[in-house]
Amino acid sequence: MLAQKMERISWTLFLLALFVPEGGAQDFGQTQFICTSVPKDMDLCAATMQNSGPAEDLKTTVMQLRETVLQQKETIMNQKETIRELTSKLNRCESQSAPEPGTGGRRKEQGKNTMGDVSRGASDTLAQLGQTLATLKQRLENLEQYSRSNGTTQANSLKDLLQNKIDDMEKQVLSRVNTLEGGKPGQKNDTDQRNRVESTLTTLHHRITDLEKGTKGNKLQDKFQLTFPLRTNYMYAKVKRSLPEMYAFTLCLWIKSNASPGVGTPFSYAVPGQANELVLIEWGNNPMEILINDKVAKLPFLINDGKWHHMCITWTTRDGMWEAFQDGVLRGSGENLAPYHPIKPHGVLVLGQEQDTLGGGFDATQAFVGELANFNIWDKKLSSSEIYSLATCNSRAPSGNVLSWAEGNIDVFGGATKWTFEPCRQPN
Repeated sequence: MLAQKMERISWTLFLLALFVPEGGAQDFGQTQFICTSVPKDMDLCAATMQNSGPAEDLKTTVMQLRETVLQQKETIMNQKETIRELTSKLNRCESQSAPEPGTGGRRKEQGKNTMGDVSRGASDTLAQLGQTLATLKQRLENLEQYSRSNGTTQANSLKDLLQNKIDDMEKQVLSRVNTLEGGKPGQKNDTDQRNRVESTLTTLHHRITDLEKGTKGNKLQDKFQLTFPLRTNYMYAKVKRSLPEMYAFTLCLWIKSNASPGVGTPFSYAVPGQANELVLIEWGNNPMEILINDKVAKLPFLINDGKWHHMCITWTTRDGMWEAFQDGVLRGSGENLAPYHPIKPHGVLVLGQEQDTLGGGFDATQAFVGELANFNIWDKKLSSSEIYSLATCNSRAPSGNVLSWAEGNIDVFGGATKWTFEPCRQPN
């Protein structure tokens, strides 16, 4: 009798094991027990098979249940992994939004933005791209007026060709707007379209510049400005020559911007082994800084009011002494900025972007937005009177003996443009 009871208990446990999936007890919601009478002398397994249908059907049902549970477990694990990845990315973004200790918030190696200003919406970015196209169109209209007054057939034909290219660009911008309104594009398509826009803008600029040279002679010379209308990691200008070794310098430029937060990086000079050999940057909510050999000094400049300002910075390697002038007036000074470290030669000088590698590694969030002109560098410290002459456009103001502002010394890329500029005649 005891043996029969033990046999029934064993078969009951066997059947329960078939219906309980791996991983322990599961919650199946509301359940109910069904009691079935079995003759005393009948085999329990045979009776269960008889009441439950064919054995093969029962086996199939059990396997389907087990497979369903395993699929649910796999789905849950995948969802957990996705949540962990998203949480990790969010934490990285939050950590990058705060300045790194000891760097003034100037470097941002991971999570680089490649598609424009993260603080701006897609519509704002496209609107600024439209402004770039409008600038190119205005230049073409000026050329058209010149050709009409001078009867230049060649200028007319080039004007028509460039006008067609600008029309194509406007169609691409419109297509981009429609794509954004319809949903987020794929990363590959988005990158391809950005590269096409960059290439077309650069080609347009070079063709228009060549046309302007042909109709106006060498009129630009040093009377030109560079315009960077939006934050990207591909719009910049590059100085054709490197800097020599310098134990002192003065650098001056005209600058105009209303970008916020931070105007970005007006220029950066990188050498092999040191990307921050000489950098001027205003990033995020930090004040403007100058970096020499990755050492930092905070500058007392306030320039993001949408008006033209003249800036000069002097530095000597002896004791790392520096001075900062805005609009011809001394605004601040200090010492111990990379003392006894000469500026190294054989580097790359870029306008409008901060370099994380030699000649590249651009980050859109650190890009300069605005206009700059008359960027000159001397290998000595200029006097206060010389700097004042520069700020007031005195005809006797010196030009840089290391780098002088000349149209032939600078190449532009990615949609940055050159345009006629005379600093003391520009309305603010």
